[in-house]
Amino acid sequence: MASAAATASSKCILYFVNITILIILLLPNKQVFACFKSIISFGDSIADTGNLLHLSPPSNPPPNFASPPYGETYFHLPTGRFSDGRLIIDFIAEELALPFTPPFHSGGNVSGGVNFAVGGATALPDPFFAKSGVQIPMANVSLLNQFNLFKQMFLPTLCHKFPADCEKYLERSLVLVGEIGGNDYNDAFLQGKSVDVVRLFVPRVVKEITFTINELIKLGAVTLMVAGNFPIGCSAAYLTYFQSSNEKDYDPETGCLNWLNNFSQHHNNLLQSELDLIRNQNPNVNLIYADYYNAAMLIYRSPKTYGFTEGALRACCGAGGPYNVNLKVQCGGRGSHTCKDPSSYVSWDGVHLTEAAYKSIATSLLRGSFTVPQLQTVCNSLSYINTGANSISDN
Repeated sequence: MASAAATASSKCILYFVNITILIILLLPNKQVFACFKSIISFGDSIADTGNLLHLSPPSNPPPNFASPPYGETYFHLPTGRFSDGRLIIDFIAEELALPFTPPFHSGGNVSGGVNFAVGGATALPDPFFAKSGVQIPMANVSLLNQFNLFKQMFLPTLCHKFPADCEKYLERSLVLVGEIGGNDYNDAFLQGKSVDVVRLFVPRVVKEITFTINELIKLGAVTLMVAGNFPIGCSAAYLTYFQSSNEKDYDPETGCLNWLNNFSQHHNNLLQSELDLIRNQNPNVNLIYADYYNAAMLIYRSPKTYGFTEGALRACCGAGGPYNVNLKVQCGGRGSHTCKDPSSYVSWDGVHLTEAAYKSIATSLLRGSFTVPQLQTVCNSLSYINTGANSISDN
């Protein structure tokens, strides 16, 4: 009798254990395995989810990115993103089961994450450009300005009574730093500064980025993803501005400008060296390098393999020319036209990429070998998340 009762009891316990496991497995993967509670973002238009739009004076005419065709693919209306749809940060959020990261300047609910990235932002502070004779399109939005907003205005609202809450918030957040620094170079190059002059900016830009990283670590950040620069020699805007009759200036495989891509690699190499130093000084911090350059080069080397049937260098939205870029006519402005299928293009407006291109890059970061260390080694559950029904989607 006792043996039969024990057997029945064991079967009952086993039944409930199996039912519990089954329920867990049937739950959406992202709800079970999410690694982070929120995303905190700093950067420029590559990550801006609406800050520049909210900072634009209402008395001025709406900026071009506040009107169609921006946002047409996913949101079906402009959101302040510099693309036809989602950005890399949006795909990262989706993959981590987090809501889209709201812009700080929207004044909305940012308890689940916050984005300080602003279109046109630079890594270096404004006075540097004034001394260098370079005009910047937007003042007081540099990386340092963004960090100060985070530290002085955002964090105090979370933990004004209990300072330890700030450390917990940062500990549970994925902090995205960049891409940033691209505009430091863009503004200078497109205003006629030579490559030798702009190359002198690079150590200063990297120093500003690493300063911000160290300050975030001091505040309690544990996991930071720091993005490198894109291959700017493949940018339709640069290809238009620096058109050359010398075939040797171009990569025969991609059609990109070699000297500009070499410049991007110089920035990225210096940034990675500095990140190595920070890792050595902070062994308990997960400091991830996001290799935007090589993730993008996959597309530029073989666009049709990734579904970009219209090639990688010609912009979807523009005003004619070899790369469909007229530097005097913005996408959405009078004289511009938009392609029928943005998903078949890599370049959206000559400077920024299409949602499809950003999705491809985000996939390479999240599931490929284009993060150092690989993101899956930091977020062990990511391999479970990204095979579920809620993984990166086209919806």
